[in-house]
Amino acid sequence: MGERQPLALYVHIPFCKSRCAYCDFNTYAGLSALLAPYVRALVREIRMWGERLADGGPPIPIRTLYIGGGTPSLLPPSLLAQVLEACREAFHLLPDAEVSLEANPETVDQESLTALRTLGVNRLSLGLQSTHADELRLLGRRHTFEDAVRAVQAARQAGFDNLNLDLIYGLPGQRVNRWRRSLERVLALEPEHLSAYSLTVEEGTPLYDRVAAGRLPPPDPDRAAEMYELAEGMLAGAGYVHYEISNWARLSQPSSGGPAPPSVREPSPFVCRHNLVYWRNEPYLGVGAGAHSFLEGRRWHNVLAPAHYIARLEGGALPIAQVEELSPEMAMAETMILGLRLLVEGVSCEGFRRCFGRHPLEQYGEAIEEMVGVGLLTVDGDRIRLTDRGRLLGNEVFVRFLPEG
Repeated sequence: MGERQPLALYVHIPFCKSRCAYCDFNTYAGLSALLAPYVRALVREIRMWGERLADGGPPIPIRTLYIGGGTPSLLPPSLLAQVLEACREAFHLLPDAEVSLEANPETVDQESLTALRTLGVNRLSLGLQSTHADELRLLGRRHTFEDAVRAVQAARQAGFDNLNLDLIYGLPGQRVNRWRRSLERVLALEPEHLSAYSLTVEEGTPLYDRVAAGRLPPPDPDRAAEMYELAEGMLAGAGYVHYEISNWARLSQPSSGGPAPPSVREPSPFVCRHNLVYWRNEPYLGVGAGAHSFLEGRRWHNVLAPAHYIARLEGGALPIAQVEELSPEMAMAETMILGLRLLVEGVSCEGFRRCFGRHPLEQYGEAIEEMVGVGLLTVDGDRIRLTDRGRLLGNEVFVRFLPEG
């Protein structure tokens, strides 16, 4: 692997108590009997990758570890301990590594969160989605807003000082004033980080079936855009930096011995460092059923079904399902598309040139010039960024970088 650059490690836990109405992720309900066998297989895959990537040398350093799902907080602390121990044995988890875990509010309490903090988890992401009972029922969520408030309070008491809350807007029939109320309630909880995603009705989900059958109105894109702009204004006023299209991080005032002043690459100490790896198109390793990886110009994902995943590893094989070699054209396109999602950082022209031997204006000059002309992009010195209008029309920008055919 040449120089042993630190990696980001993603661990997928695919189990849920029930599937949400909008979810098309690789998650499964009713498989609690597989929790322990799955963790045994997961530990085996982690160790296999540790040995393979080290290639006889010292363990590969890990700068971020993200345990996602599914609902990772369904795993008992004893099983999570096995996963984290395997990561520390197979890799070199750096002392300042960001260690994130996703959780649903109804699956955690003071005891379980204290156990997570003791295990070394230092960033918690709670799937709140809405503060209104009827919207939570529409989405198929099992918790109430009161559950979420209790989870936040328990997280603080357990010592978590880096907390993310997830929200969804643009629901069928959702009114702007109700979205405003959700934002007000969430801001009152003072999270360090907020993620807000416009609802996408994915084919094959119960929500899609209800919309297709006419039992629910389709989401209104114009109203969703209004909600997005409302979130931008309210969160900016509350002291959050909008550093990625769907993500905000709280600003903190630098003080003597405190965090470094904000910069283009780290506008807040509470940005999600793991997800920055994805948006910068940097290498990462994914383990677990359906997990994706990107290393040395190759992209692959694991088999999806937990039972198949377990069987492959019990047979001594890595559970890789499909490998894709990225062409230089696709690698450049993805670097532009993902980088433009970073609203403060954008795409560094010099960084792009170092990576691909070409300046972005040399590769995409006509498209960039056109999008600057219609107010969707700006070119400011070394940085290419989306404009405010470009944030609302990002997909129209991104498609211009994709190779033809």
